[in-house]
Amino acid sequence: MTEDANKSDEMLRYEQETGKLAVYRGIITESFKKWRNGAKIYKRDKQRIALYISDDEKCRWQRFIEANPSLNISRLIRAAVNFYIDRPGDAGAFQDARQASLGLKNPLTIIKGVSELLLDAYKGRLDADVEARIRDIHSKSLVMEALIKGAIDKPESVGPKYDVLVVDDDPPTVELITGYFEFQRLKVKGMHGPNGVVAEMLDSRPSVLILDVIMPDTDGFALCKQIKNHPVLGNTKVILLTAIPEYHVRKRMDDVGADAYILKPFNLSALDVVKKYV
Repeated sequence: MTEDANKSDEMLRYEQETGKLAVYRGIITESFKKWRNGAKIYKRDKQRIALYISDDEKCRWQRFIEANPSLNISRLIRAAVNFYIDRPGDAGAFQDARQASLGLKNPLTIIKGVSELLLDAYKGRLDADVEARIRDIHSKSLVMEALIKGAIDKPESVGPKYDVLVVDDDPPTVELITGYFEFQRLKVKGMHGPNGVVAEMLDSRPSVLILDVIMPDTDGFALCKQIKNHPVLGNTKVILLTAIPEYHVRKRMDDVGADAYILKPFNLSALDVVKKYV
């Protein structure tokens, strides 16, 4: 004889209305007993949310509800949450999905870990509805973990502006420097020569220009002076990159308006001078 054959009409009606079990492993569930005694039992597609507020806030809310009998707290909370979902621009600090995801990561790890411990420690001893709820929480925590990991690991979109522009006619040098700054989480772009540098800077407005001095067609010193005298680009920090003797570079610094210089060959630590300007 099946377990369903032993259920009363009341039990079958409870299961149909709530989607929960009245009997689990031959034992009448606590939720059915509560339902039979008149308690409100929510369907599985609804979940209760706990909200902690101060006594003063609770009294204020209650007074408002008493003055507006057609409303209730649950309806107001749902309306408020939906308001911010439908208007993400009004959500303030939560506009940054990556920042919000980082903030959720630790509590989510705790929820996932505790649910796993409960399922393991009380295996076979939990009420059916309790076990189902814990499994549901654990399952949702895994889904949220995947979503959060995706938000955190997703590379930040590169907009039209960036922190550092690197200009050098030697591609390996450009690749080395841009790779280093990307590792430092700076937005950076490289150009393999001086052609179009001014136009690029007007479009993207980098904070710092790292500029090779000896390049075909254009002298780096002259380009630096042009940028420093430009009515729009004049405040850009320019760091000269060169293999010519240091005394010669020093002698030209004031004339061209450069802010700093790096001598080739260089250690990557020499690039840290950029951090003063971004």
